[in-house]
Amino acid sequence: SNVTVPVSVAGKARIIHSGKPKEYDLLLYRYGTCTHGTFKNLGISGPKPLPFVGNILAYRNGFWEFDRQCHQKYGEIWGFYEGRQPVLAIMNPDMIKTVLVKECYSTFTNRRIFGPVGILKKAITLSENEEWKRLRTLLSPTFTSGKLKEMFPIINQYADLLVRNVRHGAENGDPITMKDIFGAYSMDVITGTSFGVNVDSLNNPQNPFVQKVKKLLKFNFLDPFFLSVITIDIQGVDPPELASVKENTYNCKAVLFPFLIPLFDELKMTVFPNDVINFFKTSVEQMKEKRMQDKKKQRLDFLQLMINSQNSKDKESHQGLSDLEIVAQSIFFIFAGYETTSSALSFAMYLLATHPDVQKKLQDKIDVALPNKVRMWHLERAVEGSIDKFNKKNQGSINPYTFLPFGDGPRNCIGMRFALMNMKVALVRVLQNFSFQPCEETQVSVLF
Repeated sequence: SNVTVPVSVAGKARIIHSGKPKEYDLLLYRYGTCTHGTFKNLGISGPKPLPFVGNILAYRNGFWEFDRQCHQKYGEIWGFYEGRQPVLAIMNPDMIKTVLVKECYSTFTNRRIFGPVGILKKAITLSENEEWKRLRTLLSPTFTSGKLKEMFPIINQYADLLVRNVRHGAENGDPITMKDIFGAYSMDVITGTSFGVNVDSLNNPQNPFVQKVKKLLKFNFLDPFFLSVITIDIQGVDPPELASVKENTYNCKAVLFPFLIPLFDELKMTVFPNDVINFFKTSVEQMKEKRMQDKKKQRLDFLQLMINSQNSKDKESHQGLSDLEIVAQSIFFIFAGYETTSSALSFAMYLLATHPDVQKKLQDKIDVALPNKVRMWHLERAVEGSIDKFNKKNQGSINPYTFLPFGDGPRNCIGMRFALMNMKVALVRVLQNFSFQPCEETQVSVLF
């Protein structure tokens, strides 16, 4: 038999093999590197990958920093590897348009599968081919301007709560961490519109919905730490910080050994905590049953609109949403709308606080425009980015494919209008009531 034993030599660890290990070692090495010549053969430059893990360890400093360094070193196009999977990075606007729009249906229809995702395979962002087209057709009416207008009172209700939370902090005279405030607002909106529950997450942190959402979002199957320890035998390791790694080792192996994903699917193993998924599944089922039994007119939120789509007589040739698909979309809305909205609002408020002249200009525009319901161009620019860069005079000279916060083409973000409305309402309401400035704790030079 072949045995592998560690032996300490001069204070260093060595691996001594018996039997015929070299052939196995070579096969293992070949498996871990056999795809790593893809870009070299195509004449595409990029960072050198490591066996099995590829360039994943470079994510330790963040995706943004990794991309920035690669762009600086290799130009508009480079290749890297997530495990054994070749990934082509593109920063050429014309080529991006080709991928997202021109060849979306013919070549780039589907997204990458990151691991065993369970019922979230039925979510619109992960569905494929005809199933994706069907879901997009069924869900698109949910995000029309008319439906969002009907949903506006719900958003405004949570904006009232947002203002109260900011006022409570301001009256105490203490610095306010706006990321926490906007995070609570974002969570309230998502849970309210996707699951039909009011949680007031800032003042009720122990609410089951709040706890489950945080657990769902905290769980990150692409965490570099998970991926860096995957080859370590952690059986018998007891420190609590490794508990999640021990429980979810198969999640990391799915990245390094993608052929295991179908097996994990069969075994009902997913990259998401089962207790969280089951909690949301039960919640949606109970809320749907309650609404179906209640003959009163229900408030119009995403959950109700999806329930209505099941009973619509105007389905044409498309089968209505199943109960499991409704659950999958509701959970997906958490991923799509929580962190994105709260982070965007936090950065927008940071920029306004550190540029008081722009903040004052925006407040003046809001005061003048709102009574007459005039389109607030300055607010849109505050949400989208630099007012100088996106000045009306410069609009014709800006390539639209250099700034894609919601993607583009047939698979762009289906909730774009909702997200923008959500952020605009939050900014308008707080700027109508407060002015913001940096405090001693504010990090003026932001590090990404």
